[in-house]
Amino acid sequence: MSSPKVSILIPTFNGEGDLERLLPALEGQRYDGELEFIAIDSSSEDRSAEMLRGAGFEVTVIDRADFGHGRTRNALARRAGGELLIFLSQDALPIGDDFVARMVEPFDDGDVAGVTARVLPNVGDDALTARTVEDSPEASSLAETRRWSSTANYESMTGPERVALLRFNNVASCVRASVLGEQPFPEVPFGEDFAWAARAMVQGHAIHHAGGACVRHAHRYGPRAAYERYRIDAIFHREFHDFAVRPGLVSAIRGVAFELSRDFAYMTRHGAGFADVVRAPFLRSAQVLGQYVGSRGGGDEWSAARRRGALNLSGTLPASPS
Repeated sequence: MSSPKVSILIPTFNGEGDLERLLPALEGQRYDGELEFIAIDSSSEDRSAEMLRGAGFEVTVIDRADFGHGRTRNALARRAGGELLIFLSQDALPIGDDFVARMVEPFDDGDVAGVTARVLPNVGDDALTARTVEDSPEASSLAETRRWSSTANYESMTGPERVALLRFNNVASCVRASVLGEQPFPEVPFGEDFAWAARAMVQGHAIHHAGGACVRHAHRYGPRAAYERYRIDAIFHREFHDFAVRPGLVSAIRGVAFELSRDFAYMTRHGAGFADVVRAPFLRSAQVLGQYVGSRGGGDEWSAARRRGALNLSGTLPASPS
């Protein structure tokens, strides 16, 4: 692939502080092809829309109630003219002026439908936040292309193996516009990126992790926010992958012990303040409790998504050979 037109697409909401660092990083990109910049803003109360327009973005403002992770990204894609579509969260920060070029490179393989970037913590993140990001598979520097093998192989996989196969992250992703036109992001409460990758792979496309294309992105959670974030994540894996992250109390207890052991090992190597040491047990207990609760069932919105077929991967699978 030479240098196709690329559309950079960003959903925003009250992102003034994030855009102050993101927009210069995008302006400094070196790319031989054409770039276009499009945003959908959910009625921000700050200068987000003004800043975006000043940086050359086409901006559409929608009501906050109309936002949806999949729905809004599909709307961005419909406005785009690029052959490749880069989706960024407003608080993601591309590293280097070759970020776009590195995201485009894997599409030389005609099977690749989607590419995800390497995700690293922000400079100055606290030890617990940094450890969480660096322990994630998205932090890997290794390039990897994943393809669907067969329905039978998928059905024989463990939950973690299914998650590893279908992993995709719209914090910083690039998708082939022609594939997204045929298979848009599903409207689910959470995990539209995973669900889209699954459908693309079932249809014969590949997903690539570009270890050389990096962004900085992290959220510092308190116990309450961590509980809710990991509860929702566990519901998604239960509903979509048929995988209980924390199936029982023993698993939850082991989970807390594991997370704390990783925290204290990281803090020993990298240093940490007294506040992080005190905070760790509360944060990880809330995180694992959220996983445990979420593993036991979802809510009405998830049931509605299942009725729509948005979470039903089996409905998209090719028939098993007889």
